[in-house]
Amino acid sequence: MRVVHLIKAAGIAGAERHLLTLLPGLVQRGVEVRLILLHPPNNPVDPFAEALTAGGVAVERQIIRRHLDPQLFGALRAGLRRLQPDILHTHLIHADLYGIPAGRAAGVKRIISSRHADDPFRRLPIMRGLNAVLWRLISDGIAISDAVRRFSEEVEFAPPSKITTIHYGIPAPAQPIDRQAASAALRDELGIDPNAPLIGFVGRLIWQKGVVYGLQGFARVLLKRPDARLIVVGDGKLRAKLENRARRYGIAGKVLFLGWRTDVPSLMAGFDIVLLPTLQEGFGLVLLEAMAARTPIVASAVSAVPEIVAHGETGLLVPPRDPAALSEALLTLIDDPPLRQHMGLLGEDRLETAFSAERMIDATLRLYQR
Repeated sequence: MRVVHLIKAAGIAGAERHLLTLLPGLVQRGVEVRLILLHPPNNPVDPFAEALTAGGVAVERQIIRRHLDPQLFGALRAGLRRLQPDILHTHLIHADLYGIPAGRAAGVKRIISSRHADDPFRRLPIMRGLNAVLWRLISDGIAISDAVRRFSEEVEFAPPSKITTIHYGIPAPAQPIDRQAASAALRDELGIDPNAPLIGFVGRLIWQKGVVYGLQGFARVLLKRPDARLIVVGDGKLRAKLENRARRYGIAGKVLFLGWRTDVPSLMAGFDIVLLPTLQEGFGLVLLEAMAARTPIVASAVSAVPEIVAHGETGLLVPPRDPAALSEALLTLIDDPPLRQHMGLLGEDRLETAFSAERMIDATLRLYQR
């Protein structure tokens, strides 16, 4: 079976991280996998391509010069005629808009589209119309969550018979993470008291993630637990504004912005609580990473989050944009270490049973075979 995947990437975010697990897993199961990587002229996304190549995935690059690139359709059609895949599998909006018509023009008989998000721009009338047309050309669709599946049906007019939910999955750690050692190492690195409660956010610093509400909720936490610290891991266009907000709220000395880090599993294990005050989340891989580290979660009950975090079992869910509810949930876990430990263990179990990489890869392969 020959499958060509198509995605536009400028870095490694959720969809790209998903492919770093999925595509090598399909190769290991005997699928001939090739990725066509659409990328800006000045950014070949080498780390992403190199990681896939190391996993046995052949990668071809194709430049996309702008959102509307008249040359791209012809280039993709020619490439797909040359490759003659049994299946074309597209990811994200640029791959859908260019790849699906190009695949049909090239004679590809089976086209699958993975829907990774419920982005607000998809509600625009022009996008709804374009996606309605694309769904007529798609053989099958994959939604990464039931929330995204419902969105695709209601907003993009995806036929329910054409779309299946296959949740993201991540590999289990090669060996159990030593949370005590990770906690001690993180506190030593940052110069934080060994007994200070550590709350961690990991993600892009963009509007969607609701970090400003996390800062407001944390400011309330400090009124009762002034020893607590908030660690913000990640970067994005809102970083400077968020740092200014922390100063304005009078909490700058107790919020640490670490920028991008490559040691996220160790950081997750060093946190007492993982915070995700998101406003919209097609899935949320960071939640699986928290579960892998046996760290309980406080998150907004929006989009796909309630499918992942079992409220009262693996974490606590609160309404979005509600700093008071966030602080109450955080204080509940800060003040109850045994509850944190129990939720962390339940999260690890839930990851293994519901969100394993093997489960995701096998479900995708079954769809291909069907």
